[in-house]
Amino acid sequence: MKTTATATATAAAALRARFIPFISLTAACLLAAGCALPMPDKPQRPAPYDLGLFEADAAAAAAAATDAAPSQAAQRQAAVALAWVESPAALQGTAMLYRLAYADGARQPRPYALARWSMPPAQMLGQRLRQHLAQSRPVVGVGENLAPIELRLELDEFSQLFGAEAQSEGIVRLRATAIAPQARGSARLLGQRTFEARQPAATSDAAGGARALSEASNRLVREIAGWIDQVAATTATTVPAPR
Repeated sequence: MKTTATATATAAAALRARFIPFISLTAACLLAAGCALPMPDKPQRPAPYDLGLFEADAAAAAAAATDAAPSQAAQRQAAVALAWVESPAALQGTAMLYRLAYADGARQPRPYALARWSMPPAQMLGQRLRQHLAQSRPVVGVGENLAPIELRLELDEFSQLFGAEAQSEGIVRLRATAIAPQARGSARLLGQRTFEARQPAATSDAAGGARALSEASNRLVREIAGWIDQVAATTATTVPAPR
């Protein structure tokens, strides 16, 4: 019995001696393989878009090229007090929205997952309008009592509308109200108008929508500036500057 037990113990020891190096080698290989596995990809951040660089009108650019002071040209027009552009809750963030007219009648605004605006649309549009107006007239803040005309804007729509899967357009719509600020906080309505601009998108994706909305915004800004010129011309002899 003792001989049998001794033989069994010797065999077990030999078996352990054989497998321990194998197990150690296997563990080392697994560890090395684990270190060689690729790390998980970082979450992809949404690409930011804006309205692009502001391009001055040809007349303003020519004046700047001849060293004419832009402020002198601007002083020939009545100053405008530009209020912050108001917008509905859906447009107060930086989400880039699109609508599917062919799927749900464009009743549901949807945000792009991997695209966003660099700032809220109302802020971008107000900035672009201020840049454009400042080429021809002084632009001041509301409540400073420096302008005979105050311009208030309400942005209603700023999205990419898909009429079909491969066909879309950028739509910008807002309501502009011009008032004559008076003393003691009162005001007189000078005019109100709704503006809308549509621009077909070259590609049916976020990049195409951003470019279409930029072009539509620029066209709409020019139309608002022309309307303000008309309002200012009509009221120049009847509306005194606030004191």
